[in-house]
Parts: sequence; C-alpha cells; structure tokens
Amino acid sequence: MSRSYSEPSDSAAAPFKEHWLGRCAYAPTMARQQSFTAARTPATRDELWWLEHDPVFTLGQAGRAEHILAPGDIPVLQSDRGGQVTYHGPGQLVGYLLLDVRRLGIGVRALVSAIENAVIHVLGDWGLEASARTDAPGVYVDGAKIAALGLRVRRGCSYHGLALNVNMDLEPFARINPCGMAGLAVTQLADLGAPTDMALIRPALTAALARELGYPT
Repeated sequence: MSRSYSEPSDSAAAPFKEHWLGRCAYAPTMARQQSFTAARTPATRDELWWLEHDPVFTLGQAGRAEHILAPGDIPVLQSDRGGQVTYHGPGQLVGYLLLDVRRLGIGVRALVSAIENAVIHVLGDWGLEASARTDAPGVYVDGAKIAALGLRVRRGCSYHGLALNVNMDLEPFARINPCGMAGLAVTQLADLGAPTDMALIRPALTAALARELGYPT
C-alpha cells in the first residue's frame, strides 16, 4: 500500500527538496511524478524522492515482452521511463530525480553519467570498486549490476531515476532478462559487505548526487 508523503528535508542550504516516501506502489508514484512535472514552473524547486516499491516488473519505453520470462504472481507494468525491463521490490532503494535539467544546463547523457558517478563514488567510499558501462546504463561491481537507471525528460525536466539493490530478494531478477540482457548477473550491497541501513545510504547518495549535478553545497 502506498504511504503519504513524509515531511520534506528542506532548508535554504539544501540543493533540492528531499522526501522519504516509504514503501509505495509503482503506478500511483509514477502518476505523482508526471503530475509534479506537468505543474512545474521555471521557479519550481527540484526534488529528490526516496522510496521502496512493492514487488513489480516494469517495462520501459524500449521494453520488449520477450525479456519477461516467467513473472509469476508479480505484476508487470508499462512505464514511461527509458530502457528495458527491470524489477523493483522491498529492500531496493529507489531515487526519483525531479530536476529542471535545462536550468542545470546539462543534457540527458550528462545526467545519466552524473547519477552513475554518484553511485560509484558512494560505493567506493565503502570499499567497493564499481563502474559504469557505455553499452548498458547502470552501475556494476565485478560485472554484476547493482544499480539500474531509467529516466524520462519532458519539457526540459526529468523524472524517474535510479534503483540501488541494498538488501532484497534477488530471485525475481531470474524471471527476466534484466535491462534486456540475457544472463546478466545482479548483486546487492548486503552480499558485498557494504552498509544496508537506508537511513545511512540516502544522505550519502544525496550528497554525491548534489556534487555530481553541480548544485552549490
């Protein structure tokens, strides 16, 4: 069941308004992002929404049904983000970046790189050597995907964002070709000896994203 918005973390010094939404259903959360983006003005503050999703497979705009192998009792939903198919579920930290990318003065490729670099730097602080791939957006550790990316840009503003595997049931990834790649290995922080406390991970990622996106800090 979706939860209501938490009180935002907001101050004059903060680069963007930050919300912790808790555990949410996918479809209404996507609708909220679309509504927020449609109502933006040039003066609207950028926002960062952190949450966990109920179990769901999502197909991006380039998604192909043949990459969903055996969904079982997990629903499959169409998303307006870029990319192929992925899985969301409890124990995965999802960050939605509702940004005015025109105001930031960056393009989509630069935004993707900034998100990837933020995750890579945070994992590096925890002793994990992570990297990005030019052929498949996301973040990888020893060839296994630990963070997925999917974005939509409308009227110069972005929504959707990143999903970091923290401490979750990874079995549903075996029911799909993650990101349209057969046999792609998937990993998570819990299996790599890294922190799994969401309350620790969120501020670390928020600070790294702010740096990479060029917000004043």
